[in-house]
Amino acid sequence: MKKSLLYLNLLAAILTTASCQHEKSKHKVIAKGYDQHVELHWDKLSNTTSYEVYLSTDNGDKFTKRATVKDTVYLDFLSDLGSNLNLQYQIKAVDGSDNIYNIAQISTRTFTDEELLDMVQYYTFRYFWDGAEPNSGLARERYHMDGVYPQNDKNIVTTGGSGFGIFGLLAGIERGWITKEEGLKRFQKIVSFLASADRFHGVWPHWLDGETGKVKAFSPKDDGGDTVESAFLMQGLLAVREYYKNGTQDEQLLAMEIDKLWKEMEWDWYTQNKDVLYWHWSPNYNWEMNFPLEGYNECLITYILAASSPTHTISADAYHKGWARDGQITANENPYGIKLNLKHNYAEKLGGPLFWAHYSFIGLDPRGLEDQYTNYFDHNRNHTLINRAWCVENSNSFEGYGEDLWGLTSSYSVKGYAGHKPGEQSDLGVISPTAALSSIVYTPDESMDVIKNLYYNYGKETFGLYGFYDALSPKDDWYPQRYLAIDQGPIVAMIENYRSQLGWKLFMNAPEIKEGLRKLGFVYDPNN
Repeated sequence: MKKSLLYLNLLAAILTTASCQHEKSKHKVIAKGYDQHVELHWDKLSNTTSYEVYLSTDNGDKFTKRATVKDTVYLDFLSDLGSNLNLQYQIKAVDGSDNIYNIAQISTRTFTDEELLDMVQYYTFRYFWDGAEPNSGLARERYHMDGVYPQNDKNIVTTGGSGFGIFGLLAGIERGWITKEEGLKRFQKIVSFLASADRFHGVWPHWLDGETGKVKAFSPKDDGGDTVESAFLMQGLLAVREYYKNGTQDEQLLAMEIDKLWKEMEWDWYTQNKDVLYWHWSPNYNWEMNFPLEGYNECLITYILAASSPTHTISADAYHKGWARDGQITANENPYGIKLNLKHNYAEKLGGPLFWAHYSFIGLDPRGLEDQYTNYFDHNRNHTLINRAWCVENSNSFEGYGEDLWGLTSSYSVKGYAGHKPGEQSDLGVISPTAALSSIVYTPDESMDVIKNLYYNYGKETFGLYGFYDALSPKDDWYPQRYLAIDQGPIVAMIENYRSQLGWKLFMNAPEIKEGLRKLGFVYDPNN
């Protein structure tokens, strides 16, 4: 099992901090040093509602207040002080008493690109580990750092976002952030919850109540099975099955339980006996939503899984006549001199939001993956480059846009959730970090430019406890401290695919997937 350099450095930092703690103090504070920030944790006091953070840069001779906070964790960004610093921190309780914490000594230092990428991946991983809904172990749909949830939905979990996060948890095991045993326990909790949660012909809904396992309607008639979100979830679960299937007795049992859930998914039923898959079915509204899955968008993985099912498979005709529209899925667009050879639904000229290049390819390896319609790595890379070129051209003159700040995809926006993509009307001046970061497998250098800009130049405006926040709009001076699972998941999963190909190797190793791809006419050579 490999240990990340950053993780080992953080462990050393914690041990160093502990050895430097002030002997006369009663309460503990721990600091971890990074490149441009320090993360502080301290013990919570029962009668205290806020704390003051003090910093010294001269070996404790003089302390200056940095912040007053209500939480017991604080990220202190240090761009105002410089780089490669030796620091001392002290926390004071604001409760009228003399409660004071240990002095924590810590240093910052310049990171390599690999260490910076490791840090971003580790922070994002914590959304799915530390930030998970506790009863189910699944990913919360959203997380607001201010604790304000207008729809009172803090404990609502997302099936699709959880599927992406599962790849992040596997990465966490391999990088040594959690042990294989800790991962096993979390996956056991997840699988047990999913086995007893609401399903509709073996298919889960978009949202579940993490405390009860009951469906929460995504929209008025979307209160039943969701084949697409369930495909994102099963994509992750099959990777877990492959990871544990040859392990200990408990690990093999987990793999068998996942296999049972997989075989109970009635993909064929969701065709309505036609040559196409449908997105939704409701026990209250039946097929009233009537949404056939026709490409091209984020739904390719749904057809791959349905064709690969050993128990409820669909015909190849459903893929070719339904998804590929009897061949009408192909296009011949060349925006910015970059070929786009699949018709993107409602975005044929410039391509759709970038999550279309991510969601189906968290486990499905696009490298050397071809069918009669396209080469999927080339297609996704071109999709990404067109999205970037639009932002660099910046015909709307939005502040901040450029070679180190690009990426349009669905995310929060100033006026609510929106599907950002290239186009005069659909580009609202909102950059979603997941767009460029999750595209690192296609555009490694260009994506690293965005990571560096967001961290070094925007700092605390864009980076928090679970990595980069969901969206930003410099033109509106808008930097919400909010996260969405469906955006954080692809970041941690795709960074790992870029670094080790872990998710791709696991998913593509499933024998059913190999057979399903052959059935649909795909060829796959990851070395091509």
